[in-house]
Amino acid sequence: MYLTRRNQNWLPEVFNTLFDTDIFPKMNMSTTTSPAINVIEKDTEYDVELAAPGMTRDDFTVTLDEDENLVVDLEKKVETHEGDDKPCDEHKCEGRYLRREFSYTKFHQTLLLPDDVDREKISATCEHGVLKVVLPKYTPQELKKEAKVIEIK
Repeated sequence: MYLTRRNQNWLPEVFNTLFDTDIFPKMNMSTTTSPAINVIEKDTEYDVELAAPGMTRDDFTVTLDEDENLVVDLEKKVETHEGDDKPCDEHKCEGRYLRREFSYTKFHQTLLLPDDVDREKISATCEHGVLKVVLPKYTPQELKKEAKVIEIK
């Protein structure tokens, strides 16, 4: 009697093998990761760079939350069709897809801002899949707190 250990992941491999043909090429089963973030401190500003290849400025939302933290959201939905290009009513579709792929990407990151960031002058640009958020620093004169005498009534 031979004891064999069953692989719990056999089903996806069977489908990959079955569908690895000219009509159904094997799909790339890569894992999704969060975008890489760089934070660079300069004399007059902080630069936050977020790498998200293939994304455009319309895919990002940059806000300050109620606690004045920087919030970066990314959301993108893509559908690709091969074969019959006719739109399919999802609830009444009677078939003919030979291949249809869709992807959904969503990312949410909250960054605590240093006290020396001038929140009124924050700006953002997106170019070639890299979101850059510029966080200007207050000047040393702006950071100085003035002594204030409080009148006692």
